[in-house]
Amino acid sequence: MSGFFVLAGPMRRILILGGTGWLGQEIAREAVATRAEVVCLARGISGAVPEGAVLIRADRGIPGAYDQLDGDWDDVIELSHDLELVESALEALAVRARHWTLVSTVSVYARNDEQDADESAELVEPLAGGDYGAAKVAAEGATARWTSDRLLIVRPGLIAGPGDPSDRFGYWPARLARGGNVLAPTTAGRSVQVIDVTDLAHFIVQAGHNQFAGTVNAVGDQHPMESFFTTVADVAGFDGDIHHADDEWLGEHDVKFWAGPRSLPLWLPLSDAAFAGRSNAAFRAAGGVLRSLRDTVSRTLQDEIARGMDRQRRSGLTPHEESDLLAEHDR
Repeated sequence: MSGFFVLAGPMRRILILGGTGWLGQEIAREAVATRAEVVCLARGISGAVPEGAVLIRADRGIPGAYDQLDGDWDDVIELSHDLELVESALEALAVRARHWTLVSTVSVYARNDEQDADESAELVEPLAGGDYGAAKVAAEGATARWTSDRLLIVRPGLIAGPGDPSDRFGYWPARLARGGNVLAPTTAGRSVQVIDVTDLAHFIVQAGHNQFAGTVNAVGDQHPMESFFTTVADVAGFDGDIHHADDEWLGEHDVKFWAGPRSLPLWLPLSDAAFAGRSNAAFRAAGGVLRSLRDTVSRTLQDEIARGMDRQRRSGLTPHEESDLLAEHDR
């Protein structure tokens, strides 16, 4: 979907505060494809910027970090949740920005038990330096005070696709591609909701171009977890058996929810199942486009193969852990 815009007139100027991490790189890549001037301000320790973008190295925690930036900006895209960094950028740049985009998170919401909840749902209390959700609420409030009707707040859910450093989504395509017996949670009452990183980046760039203001949950469609496994199995050519263990058994055997070591990624307590069931009506109304789940699974599996199927991952069970747990479960 890159190259969606055909632009006329003066070249647009887009500033990405970040741009060297996973999502930031993808936003920069999409922005470059629109033939805009794209500048990324970052320390540059997370990676490189895409070809066509300019990296200005700066530590935003140090005074004078924005002194190298000149002129006005058609869109400033902020990725940080650190209130000190967010406020310093606003102080230096808000008056020079035609439009401001803050990438937030659905973790700002206080409850995960309201199916199809939209952007009006209750938020957690803002807390600078708090957990990720509370810090993002604080960042949202500060940004709104500076930019008002020029502000787009994008609240992504789980982001998936090639290059994902968290390994939450990629665990399953890689695991089923290996075949054999697979340990998984029970699926009744559970869903999977992801947004492809390229679709998210495209939306952010497009909405900035259109000067769209408001708050949007950037989340994918809801897929029953059972159909998610069916899709992954089909894409991966899976020929083994999936052994579903209930929550009590998994908890007793120290298997963690959602992400991280010794986890079953995407598995949530039933009390929090609506975390993967938020409304994306506002996203679609604002021009958001979603590729099929199958496409994201295919892209992710290709990336997993390229990165190494046997590599150490940040989320999921190791083969040894899974083997021991299956032997215990099938006893």
